[in-house]
Amino acid sequence: MTHPNNLKAPFRQTAFFAALIALTIGTTHAADTSAPKVSWKVSGELEEACSCNAPCGCWFTSLPSRMTCNGAQIVFITKGKYGKTPLDGLALAQFVQSPEGKSMFESFGSWNFDYVYIDEKATDDQRKALTELAKHFFPLAAKGREVRYVPISRKIDGAEHTVTVGKYAVASGHLIEGGFAGAPTVVNPPLADPTHRQYQQGQTTKLTYNDAKQDWKYENSNYMFNKFSTDSKEYEKFEADMAKKMAAMNASGKK
Repeated sequence: MTHPNNLKAPFRQTAFFAALIALTIGTTHAADTSAPKVSWKVSGELEEACSCNAPCGCWFTSLPSRMTCNGAQIVFITKGKYGKTPLDGLALAQFVQSPEGKSMFESFGSWNFDYVYIDEKATDDQRKALTELAKHFFPLAAKGREVRYVPISRKIDGAEHTVTVGKYAVASGHLIEGGFAGAPTVVNPPLADPTHRQYQQGQTTKLTYNDAKQDWKYENSNYMFNKFSTDSKEYEKFEADMAKKMAAMNASGKK
């Protein structure tokens, strides 16, 4: 079997954009055909941690540091609205695991599991709205998805951010110091989406997870933090741009 990093450039680029389209469009719009589009806008903070060494190379189409990338994204909404439904102060999270020995982009859609956690304090309408937002923020990475409603909380003690997701997970991390003042900032990585346009780099103190038949116990691994503001229009444009890139790559590949 040819190692993914030894694939010829045209093939790798085509696979790369194919994965991006699956990530940003396929899993989102499949559910949109029978329902009217809803405008939404969200400002918030992204807490992210995974098993890779810092920084996580998965966002750069590289192989994970370990055999798999075991990762979590948690979004805390500062101010948001989905249609007429307010989302201020709510949170949602995703925990996933990539297949052994494969990069994030080449294996997207066939990951080992995809679990989404919705803030249990949300009302029925808010739960529906957050579940729809999860399709944008956390496109379906596996063949199926489990959704749970749990308390999601965060404690900030100085530089340390500690997130607790129900009885299942704790992710605690802090930003690291760059060569100049402040934490390193990663800008526009190859797999960037609107919530990952840029992010600050850090390191976990611990990452534990005991759902989906897992028993994660990581320390000193990858941690990322970002403040963002995005809306349905930005995601529509982002997805449309990715579709154009994919069409161009397909056309180039047929020549």
